[in-house]
Amino acid sequence: MPDAWLKGPVAGVPAALQPVAHALENLRIELEAALADATDAELWQQPAGAAPAGFHIRHLCGSVDRLFTYARDESLTETQLAVLGAEREPGATPPGAAALRHLLDETLARAMAQLRTTRESTLDEPRAVGRKRLPSTVRGLLFHAAEHGARHTGQVVTTMKMVRGTR
Repeated sequence: MPDAWLKGPVAGVPAALQPVAHALENLRIELEAALADATDAELWQQPAGAAPAGFHIRHLCGSVDRLFTYARDESLTETQLAVLGAEREPGATPPGAAALRHLLDETLARAMAQLRTTRESTLDEPRAVGRKRLPSTVRGLLFHAAEHGARHTGQVVTTMKMVRGTR
């Protein structure tokens, strides 16, 4: 299957944001393949001490959510801050493959919906990031979300290859 950018424009997404939309579509494609036959336990294995794939998926989803929130010029909610604090810990009952796929689907659906409603005229508007209110723009936040997500997708793919090698 060709990469998303080779399939043409994503319907309803402004031209300037097509690279973000394509990157998010690629995340979905690559993660679906990486998780295709993963067991719940495999998602939380730490081969050679690497962070588990489950962490990377949760962090990817949380990061996209937080960065898109800043792009809307909103502050993080208490729920988002709690998610941030809990991303690294699998918890007593770590989320399994179905739950992580659902989280990914919901996150990417919200992100794509936001891309479709983002006006190109707002892309260079300033935005503040985090408690320190570091400077960025709508464009910078959306592109960073896609880029950051791609990094974690690569880590999921690599980690799952390592886990499958121990089967």
